Amino acid sequence: MTAVVAITPACAQQGFNHLAGTWSGAGSMKPKDGPHERVRCKVDYAVKNEGQSVKMNVRCASDAYKMELSANIEQRGSELSGNWFESQYRQGGKISGQNVDGLIDAKIESDTITALLAVRTKGSRQSFTMESPGAWVSQVSIDLLRDAR
Repeated sequence: MTAVVAITPACAQQGFNHLAGTWSGAGSMKPKDGPHERVRCKVDYAVKNEGQSVKMNVRCASDAYKMELSANIEQRGSELSGNWFESQYRQGGKISGQNVDGLIDAKIESDTITALLAVRTKGSRQSFTMESPGAWVSQVSIDLLRDAR
């Protein structure tokens, strides 16, 4: 099980305020033992502490898989830290990383999973890629758009 996490501050901003709301999109995922699959995702962001923390809920589904992930992330300076839990596969762990010039480089870890993420936001668009060699999902690439408020 590899969790998909979208952590995405914008270029000129150092907090999470601009993420508040719901984002939706699609992309592809590569199961360890199968072909790429189309996946659809919805991400809800609830921003707290003057933009320095965010609670996010991520729901993704393909024809064969479903994922429901929640995360709490704090930002201090450019450093990110937090925790995550995925309810379908009952996995959880830590999030660490950096937000520098609108690019998030993050790592999610548990006892059995390590995944590296690269995430960008530009205006009302977000994109991220995830690599987790050896995990049940080894690659994910998703593009999200901010839903109308």
